Amino acid sequence: MKRVTIVCDGSSLGNGTAAARAGAVAVLIYVDQEGQQQHRVVGEYLGEATNNQAEIVAAAIGLEALKYPCLIEVLTDSQYVVQTQNGAYRKKKNLEFWERLSEAARPHQVTWSWTRGHDDHPIQEECDRAAKEIAARGRADPAILEDALERVRKARWHPH
Repeated sequence: MKRVTIVCDGSSLGNGTAAARAGAVAVLIYVDQEGQQQHRVVGEYLGEATNNQAEIVAAAIGLEALKYPCLIEVLTDSQYVVQTQNGAYRKKKNLEFWERLSEAARPHQVTWSWTRGHDDHPIQEECDRAAKEIAARGRADPAILEDALERVRKARWHPH
């Protein structure tokens, strides 16, 4: 099975208000058949959604972007996502979002890992920047994703 690291983040501008606008971004990092590290960036505009919902969707869109079952490490700054997926928290709210994530994760072997947000992790910072931009623009504009991909490539971060 191919090994893939997914770094993801969600953002809700106006979190918890009727005017909230949310975006989600995931960066997929893997090694291709020639042994070269590759990156793919995916994003989604959620409209009126909370930060927690955007964090769940960020992980889901990364997993949904995969065509075949893989060994995956999902790296997120959301304790909510990591603790829930690792069984420490129960799914009491956001059930439709959790169902989407569960369905996306089903074919894969997933490890859920936490990283501190805004702590100079270059890929996490890029996910945060792009998710906020998607939320602000109200769409997952391809230019946002292309810009994020270019920044990710320049970061030269390698998963463990």
